[in-house]
Amino acid sequence: MTNEQYQEAVDWLFVQAPNYQIDGEKAYKPGLDNITKLCAFFDNPQEKIKCIHIGGTNGKGSSSNMLASVLQDAGYKIGLYNSPHLIDFTERIKVNGANCDKEFVFNFIQKLKGLPKDILPSFFEFTTIMAFEYFYQQQVDFAIIEVGLGGRLDSTNIIKPLVSAITNVQLDHQNILGDTIEQIAFEKAGIIKNNTPIVFGDENEIVKNIIKEKSIQENAFLVDATLLKNSFKSDLKGNYQEKNIKVVLALIEELRKLNVSISDKSIENGLLNVHKNTGFIGRWFEFSQSPLTICDTGHNQAGLEQVFTQLNSIDKHKHVILGFVNDKKIDEVMTLLPENSEFYFAKPSIERGRHPKDYENLLIDAKIIYKIFNSVQDAYLSAKQQSTNEEMIFIGGSNFVVGEFLEKNLEVSK
Repeated sequence: MTNEQYQEAVDWLFVQAPNYQIDGEKAYKPGLDNITKLCAFFDNPQEKIKCIHIGGTNGKGSSSNMLASVLQDAGYKIGLYNSPHLIDFTERIKVNGANCDKEFVFNFIQKLKGLPKDILPSFFEFTTIMAFEYFYQQQVDFAIIEVGLGGRLDSTNIIKPLVSAITNVQLDHQNILGDTIEQIAFEKAGIIKNNTPIVFGDENEIVKNIIKEKSIQENAFLVDATLLKNSFKSDLKGNYQEKNIKVVLALIEELRKLNVSISDKSIENGLLNVHKNTGFIGRWFEFSQSPLTICDTGHNQAGLEQVFTQLNSIDKHKHVILGFVNDKKIDEVMTLLPENSEFYFAKPSIERGRHPKDYENLLIDAKIIYKIFNSVQDAYLSAKQQSTNEEMIFIGGSNFVVGEFLEKNLEVSK
């Protein structure tokens, strides 16, 4: 298999199956019918691996990578399924921090081409069964599975995990999950399984009550991670990681009850070496120090509020590069913008990317200093030219903005 053949196979996958990250709402296929048929076609690999299920609006990527790092330090072989990828498709499926083997991806896509006509999966359903099969073939000790979107109807919800977690519930994807916190919490609570411990890390009493009610219905032992005290630190920066660490500690305690051996030393080492052990980047990721350049994939109102609050705590003049997709409520973002900043708005280079010209009236109303660019890279090069080493650059607003920036610049910086 050549690199060209691999890329052609992945391109086929993108074309054949609607992809939510690219196509938006029209690509979303709620329900478990397709994934059930897919898994049956491949002899249900998800039933042959031990899984941990992590959902939530924000923090599920950080939490799953932190847990993977701790378990790896404890000597276990860990499968990790995250989405979306930032640079390469194989980032979605990892074993002990190594991206999924491209030869496996190529061969598995050939099998997907032979699916029965009555199975019409989405892109995410394709990648989910691919992850299950890879983890089974790799004989992982545990597979950490991140929910794609929502929970109740998400294709990952076919698994029967040892323990599950819901990091938090915020307004996001309202066009699919519902307009209210209550509706979204109901969807997230759908991953709670009968007699399976559920950890949650949300302080919102409305959310707590919905999670609690569902856990009672399912006879699921409920763990409130917000009540935990934590003295551990992580190499994943961002003030919001404190809450995610508590979710991870609660998950570890439940695994210990299942006789999974995890020492406090492994917790300490694992949390301090997440980037090294899993390759996870994108959350308050320090790209350079001169000037200080940070990128963060936070993209909904709650996530951006946390990120911008932390930006405001840094006493530097800021050059902030932002880009959004079509379903983003830009007016909400305008009320959160960090102070002491000049802004560079760019269109992410995907079909769903929204050109800043479409919302320039909001930029004018916000009375900010801004420039508009056709690409993230053009915005970054301009910000870099305009900034001094005593100032800082921030890149965010969307996974696609961060992915685009890293794809263009990460290798150059090494």
